[in-house]
Amino acid sequence: MAFSLIRQELAIDLGTANTVIFQNDKIVLDEPSIVAIDNKSGKMVAVGKYAQMMDEKTNPNIYTVRPLRDGVIADFNAAEMMITGFIKMVNGNRTHLFTPSLKMVVGISKGSTPVEVRAVRDSCEHAGAHDLFLIHEPMASAIGIGLDVEAPKGNMVVDIGGGTTEIAVISLGGIVESESVRTAGNEITRDIQEYMAVQHNIRTGFKTAERIKFHVGSVLTELPADEEPVPIVIHGKNIVTSHPAETEITYQEIALCIDKSIAKIESSILHVLEKTPPELYSDIVENGIWLAGGGSLLRGIAQRFTDRVNIQFHVAEDPLKAVARGTCTALKNTDNCAYLMR
Repeated sequence: MAFSLIRQELAIDLGTANTVIFQNDKIVLDEPSIVAIDNKSGKMVAVGKYAQMMDEKTNPNIYTVRPLRDGVIADFNAAEMMITGFIKMVNGNRTHLFTPSLKMVVGISKGSTPVEVRAVRDSCEHAGAHDLFLIHEPMASAIGIGLDVEAPKGNMVVDIGGGTTEIAVISLGGIVESESVRTAGNEITRDIQEYMAVQHNIRTGFKTAERIKFHVGSVLTELPADEEPVPIVIHGKNIVTSHPAETEITYQEIALCIDKSIAKIESSILHVLEKTPPELYSDIVENGIWLAGGGSLLRGIAQRFTDRVNIQFHVAEDPLKAVARGTCTALKNTDNCAYLMR
């Protein structure tokens, strides 16, 4: 009696902040990249949204871990637990008579060292991947945006994720020039936390700072009247007195407090353009530069970069899912994609 091998194909955007998984051209998982672990047994308690609910609210018996830091795996065991947990969620926690043969395409930072790439490989293989391909995130982002990465012309993408900002010039299916900057969404959130402590004497958690960024995040101190967000009221603990405190935060304040981080990204964009060959540079001037990742949702960011760099910037449609869509496209063409790494 013959048994057919169960084969499962997954495209994974393993992000610092969120992990997105595509299967059969559909998003089957979109969860925060966090895991909760029992301190005594070392076993996973929760993963994704449930683990995020526990973050900064746990007792001494449970601790939460974000396995990825600055776009790379910082905690190998937690990463393996998280990936395994997400695969189980995709399968609806079903048990198979035979373990499925997993084929994966996973996005990784262009700035990853060989050791960091090995950590991704090992985590995925221990989670069950039998046929594993890796793709650099800026390449995946360009594919997800819909750019023709194999054409003999220059395309430039800036993917502002949670842990890293990936900047790349792409032509003929390869990355010509690139830079991976560890200034991105999480660094901007920490800027907001520091600003709240220094300017308002209020200690805020990471999740509260993220909420501020989402509601009133802006890189410009002047926005059109119809785009101005309503100020957000924040409650917290006064650092000096420990009494309850309340303050109102405007988008102008956020634009000022994150200015240094945005300026670092600008500087890196200019540095990559400086190294770009003339013919590809002229293509980029003609076609513009594409923004992806959660950071591209900051109000006014395309306008600010356009004004500073003098090249038109465009925000991709659904920028949060650009890398995941690119890995999904690559998954369907693993036999013909030279930009995939085994």
